[in-house]
Amino acid sequence: MSGHSKWSTIKRKKGATDAKRGQVFTRLSKEISVAARSGGDPETNFRLRLAVEKARAANMPKDNIKRAIKKGTGEDKGGTVLEQVTYEGYAQHGVALMIETVTDNRNRAVAELRHILAKSGGNLGETGSVTWQ
Repeated sequence: MSGHSKWSTIKRKKGATDAKRGQVFTRLSKEISVAARSGGDPETNFRLRLAVEKARAANMPKDNIKRAIKKGTGEDKGGTVLEQVTYEGYAQHGVALMIETVTDNRNRAVAELRHILAKSGGNLGETGSVTWQ
């Protein structure tokens, strides 16, 4: 309970807001990093330009945007390498799914997708099983 302390009221609201902003910034920085693989110049890379515009619309700091671009182009050697992978699977009643993911670990992504699909009555298909149809 906040009681009569003004700071405890502010702290609760600020903590929730900061957590939401942090999640949005993390998602946007991953998107920028993946888009920057095709080139680090937003003028020539349309996908990167869209990702940067989204980040600016969400009030993401310029330093974070630049850091994400450096990470995507490979200038920043300290970070993990994110890659975009497409998986194919089937949901309940044979509904075909194309699942695009951005991950730093393919094995973990496959395991999580397989678990989610199995829990909902689906399964992960082989490469080309959905695109063939």
